[in-house]
Amino acid sequence: MSSSRLGLRLAACLLNISEARRKHIVENIANAALGKNGQKRPEVSVLNIFSDQDYNRSVITIAASVDELGNSVLAACVEAFQSIDMQVQEGIHPCLGAVDLIPIYPLTDVGVEECGAVARSLAENLVLHIPGCSVFLFGEADLPEKRTLVQRRKQLGWFTKRDFSALEPDLGAAPARRCGLTGIGASPYVMNCNVTIDSQDLTLGKEIASAIRGSNVNGLKGVQAMAFPHEGKIEIACNVESFQDQEATETSDDSQYMAYSVLGDHFSYVSPHYIEARIKKLASDQGIGTIGRALIGFTPQECKNCAEYAIKKSIGEFWKIRGGIFM
Repeated sequence: MSSSRLGLRLAACLLNISEARRKHIVENIANAALGKNGQKRPEVSVLNIFSDQDYNRSVITIAASVDELGNSVLAACVEAFQSIDMQVQEGIHPCLGAVDLIPIYPLTDVGVEECGAVARSLAENLVLHIPGCSVFLFGEADLPEKRTLVQRRKQLGWFTKRDFSALEPDLGAAPARRCGLTGIGASPYVMNCNVTIDSQDLTLGKEIASAIRGSNVNGLKGVQAMAFPHEGKIEIACNVESFQDQEATETSDDSQYMAYSVLGDHFSYVSPHYIEARIKKLASDQGIGTIGRALIGFTPQECKNCAEYAIKKSIGEFWKIRGGIFM
């Protein structure tokens, strides 16, 4: 992810919303990021929409110039808060907010610190413009501690409960039951990679998730993993963090680690192929097969390439045509 020849300074937001079963609502939120009433925002593209019915969760990938991204995401969030009510929301995936997560990632000629400033400004604007909106900060937006998303989620009980009354936001009033609590932050790119095992044994799925988790001995660096029942099987859902690696070099898809750079900073992350192979081996040891792997959106390099292409060509709804160009 070296410097762009287009002169663009690009960042991305993987907007996580607690809605997937009403397709028109999800698409309205995505389109709000592009502008309304015929006034389209320049240098903004919705690269991908991934919706999961069981999870009742969608991830909308919004890429834009770093100067436009905050306003674009704010508009999408306003639409989301008008349409999603946490009092009636149901789904397998843990969540605390109608807009559950707003991570900002650098793509081209933008540093993670600047993405943190975008995230903090966005958090302040959300609280200002949306009554009942409450925010917790993480990563480069959480100054001075810079606590990670996992640390903040553990502190807030994101993994285990939805008791809004006991939550203390960093910005905004106590969380309203309709809006819930929204996480906003910035970090190097985090990829989502899910692998399904051919089993209904959730205990086994949790054991596999624990084995690959980067926080555990012999786990995969930068990988966070959880197991969920999904479409009659068990899915191992992984967040794959990029980590600074000054010795990183460009790598092939068959490598354990993939490498890229932004503004001279070098990063690595565990390859989706390697994650799938590791889960397949762990499942096989228990006499279980795997069914397939789903990459939720893009690798960091793919996101950068798609963003540059879409914005150069002024393709706002890139998610509608991406299959014929890069995949």
